[in-house]
Formats: sequence, C-alpha cells, structure tokens
Amino acid sequence: MKKTSWILVIVAILAIWCVKAYNGLVGVQEDATKAAADVQSSYQRRADLIPNLVEVVKGYASHEKETFEAVVSARAKATQMNIDPSNCTPEQLKQYQEAQGELGAALGRLIAIQENYPELKANENFRDLQVQLEGTENRINEARNKFNEKVTDYNKRRRVFPTNLIAGLFNFEDMAKFEADASAQNAPKVKF
Repeated sequence: MKKTSWILVIVAILAIWCVKAYNGLVGVQEDATKAAADVQSSYQRRADLIPNLVEVVKGYASHEKETFEAVVSARAKATQMNIDPSNCTPEQLKQYQEAQGELGAALGRLIAIQENYPELKANENFRDLQVQLEGTENRINEARNKFNEKVTDYNKRRRVFPTNLIAGLFNFEDMAKFEADASAQNAPKVKF
C-alpha cells in the first residue's frame, strides 16, 4: 500500500472511532436524562396522591390544620421546581432535593396523625392511600438509585481516555447525582 492509502485508512479508523465514541456518549447521557425523568415522574405521583390523602385525613382530624397546611405548602413548593438533568448544577439538584425532602417530612407528620385517631387507621381509603404513598416512596428511592447509576455510567464514560477527548470537543459536561439530605444522617424523632 502506498503511504497515502495508509493515511486514509488511519483517518477513516479515527473518524469511525470518533463517531462511535460520540454516539456512545449520547446514548449514556440519554439513559441518565431518562432516569432523571423517571425520578420526576415518581415525585409527581407522590404529589398527585397527596391531595387525596389530605382530604381523607382532614375528615377525621379537622383540628390538625397546621399539619395539612404544611403538607399543601410543601407540595406546592416541590411541584413548582423542575430540573433539567442535562445541564443541572449540583446546587439546583440540592434545591430540588430539599423541596422534596420538606414534602417528605410534612407527609411523615401527616401519617403520624393516624396514631391520634384510631378510627382513621380503620378507614379503608386512608389505608389504601397510605399503601400507595409507601409504594410511591419506594419507587422514588429506586428511581433515584437508578438515576445515580446512569449518571455514574455517563460520567465514567465521559472521563475515560480517549473518549474524554470527544467529550471535551463536544462539550459533554459532568452530570450531578442525587445525594442524601444532610438531615437523613439523623434518625427521625416521632412525637405525639
């Protein structure tokens, strides 16, 4: 083969590798953004269940107004905030998590009301909603874990050599992960 032929072969191999590396980065980035959308979907499911839960409990515990207002307020705050995982900063993700954490805490207080109202525990609607909410919380946790796995895959692929050259060339940025809220380090205190 002539020298020109070898150069063309090398250029073709590099071009194919570049396309493959770029497409691979796009694929893992899309997996991560889909996982983020799944987290948001799980949070939306929780937000959709809350008004039903609040109404059922309100019927039994009408003087627990402060707790209901806290749940409604936290839900409003949590549903107003959305994140774009493709260009989300760690600070934005932290704010989003804090809003969701406030909602989770308010829901915990709402669920605790059942201890003061034995007839509420026996209410079929309340039990069904409580089971739904528990399942939703589990879904949220699983969705966050899956998101973190996908982000880890993306960030690893973005950083390894020589793919990092393509990532830098086409501005593939690091993605932030969900982290536990600082208050999660302490066991919750339940008071009645």
